[in-house]
Amino acid sequence: MRYFVTGATGFIGKRLVKKLLERKGSVVYFLVRQGSESKLKALREFWGASAARVIAVTGDLTSKKLGVSADAIKQLKGQVDHFYHLAAIYDLGADAASQIVVNVEGTRNTIELARAIDAGHFHHVSSIAAAGLYEGVFREDMFNEAENYEHPYFLTKHESEKIVRTECKVPWSVYRPAMVVGDSQTGEMDKIDGPYYFFKLIQRMRQLLPPWLPSIGLEGGRINIVPVDFVVAALNTISHQKEIGNRCYHLVDPVGYRVGDVLDIFSKAAHAPKMNLFINAALLGFIPRSITKGLMALAPVRRVRAAIMKDLGLPEDMLTFVNYPTRFDCRETLAALKGTGVACPNLRDYAWRLWDYWERHLDPDLHIDRSLRGTVGGKVVLVTGGSSGIGLAAAHKLAEAGAITLICGRDQNKLDEACAEAKARGYRFIAYAVDISEAEACASFVAQVSQDHGGVDFLVNNAGRSIRRAIESSYDRFHDYERTMQLNYFGSLRVTMGFLPGMVAKHHGHVVNISSIGVLTNAPRFSAYVASKAALDAWTRCASSEFADQGVTFTTINMPLVRTPMIAPTGLYNNVPTLSPEEAADMIAQACIFKPVRIATRLGITGQVLHALLPRVAQIAMNTSFRMFPDSSAAKGAKPGDKPPKQQLSAEAVAMQQMMRGIHF
Repeated sequence: MRYFVTGATGFIGKRLVKKLLERKGSVVYFLVRQGSESKLKALREFWGASAARVIAVTGDLTSKKLGVSADAIKQLKGQVDHFYHLAAIYDLGADAASQIVVNVEGTRNTIELARAIDAGHFHHVSSIAAAGLYEGVFREDMFNEAENYEHPYFLTKHESEKIVRTECKVPWSVYRPAMVVGDSQTGEMDKIDGPYYFFKLIQRMRQLLPPWLPSIGLEGGRINIVPVDFVVAALNTISHQKEIGNRCYHLVDPVGYRVGDVLDIFSKAAHAPKMNLFINAALLGFIPRSITKGLMALAPVRRVRAAIMKDLGLPEDMLTFVNYPTRFDCRETLAALKGTGVACPNLRDYAWRLWDYWERHLDPDLHIDRSLRGTVGGKVVLVTGGSSGIGLAAAHKLAEAGAITLICGRDQNKLDEACAEAKARGYRFIAYAVDISEAEACASFVAQVSQDHGGVDFLVNNAGRSIRRAIESSYDRFHDYERTMQLNYFGSLRVTMGFLPGMVAKHHGHVVNISSIGVLTNAPRFSAYVASKAALDAWTRCASSEFADQGVTFTTINMPLVRTPMIAPTGLYNNVPTLSPEEAADMIAQACIFKPVRIATRLGITGQVLHALLPRVAQIAMNTSFRMFPDSSAAKGAKPGDKPPKQQLSAEAVAMQQMMRGIHF
């Protein structure tokens, strides 16, 4: 047998050629564009065939008779038993003009060549999209009944098949594959398409939620999915049978699934939360089109929709097909495949292979440099309070990643020690001695950094002061609130607002604000500290909204308790589970890399939710912990040098400390 194949380098075409070459004595001619000769060696290696069995024919799908030369046509005349036309644009997002040129005119040009070389049989690989959005069951003998195919992809698939039916003088057969996914045995796929668009959403659910948590899925129309190996096997088997002329075959899954079922199957394959409750997307149909059109006319709505679609990697047209209304009858295909051993496998049996291949090879995040070095390498990063604790650990991590690392602090000796330590490790810090709680000093500092480095790319507002003292012990200590606010809130604002104009001018910049888990849990005894951090959180939320379209982003880290010199005066923290400064620095690194709006522990989020939903319960819980833990010696008025009294915690207090890791008591 001798064959001619267009689209032989495509996902389906490569596998079809390989299958055809398994037939004894077979020779395959295939179309290649001018200048693609360099790819031939790799193709022949994939096919495991010599140049004598797979013969390249130079041409162009957009030219008459595919642009094949007269000499080549003469040599091919009468030599081709089966002509397979697979070349097409299989992309919902492609522009209409290119789809018309390739899918419609390309099919007409292909038919002209098939007739010119007197091909024995013309096999046109169409698509179930040729049916448009037909309401009901679409049979294999139906064509003119197609409806609602105004979308360019549906339209060009319908029109190209129409050309075959009306203009092809060679005996023809049409094959309509369903949505083609990867190989059912290996999972191999060449691009993100169809159900793969929802994989990122499923992956996000897995990252955020435990697998046992029931979740809500989206129910919709029926979606038909087939693996590429079934399509190739069915096409190869049917095309070599007799009496298939002028007939159409649906290469579809006889079972078919609703959109919700498909999402649930892949969620299970991904070990993501199982979708136990489904919301039927058709319910949204009761909303008048005028209302939805009016909403989409609002700029904020359009921007939110575009941001969500971009973040999840969904094409703009994807939601149009969630309520896909068509089911496909395939009795002719089943009859042709009966007894051949070729059958469409069950999606539940191979979904895990598709997911595994996608996550290992196609996940868009794999091709993004998510390393800290790729994010901050060569960039100017300022860490306030960088001479000790969290700030110093973060500065080391950033400098190791190649950042131009600036640190500031009040104590010149500590800054010098930090710089010496960095030098010993093979990199350097650039230190500035400044008290950012003082307005004039801070303004001079910002001006100096802007002059020396042209501003900063990343700002880590870490400098802070913590005071652990009950309100009832603070009646005559209003200055505690003033000095805490001066550094934690006003100091951070002075630095941030000093560098914001430069970030806006460059349309690039990221600010990381170190807040506290206490803001989420409303920790007693920390009213001064929590209030100052809550003020910074509120300002950051406002700033995030104002600068969202100017390339400047903000991350708030609600940091749990970290073992630093700041907590050293509180003796009862000696045996409390805490984060190390290095673990806290890892959180800062993640903030720089991924730039999330907020980073918080699950315990902190739980506390915030509890305060929002059951505020009275939250108050009782926090009041109980407040009475359970004593004030520190300093809070009780002890003077420096006084020997602190031995504090004996109850068994309940020790248990609570261990259970609530990172909470400020």
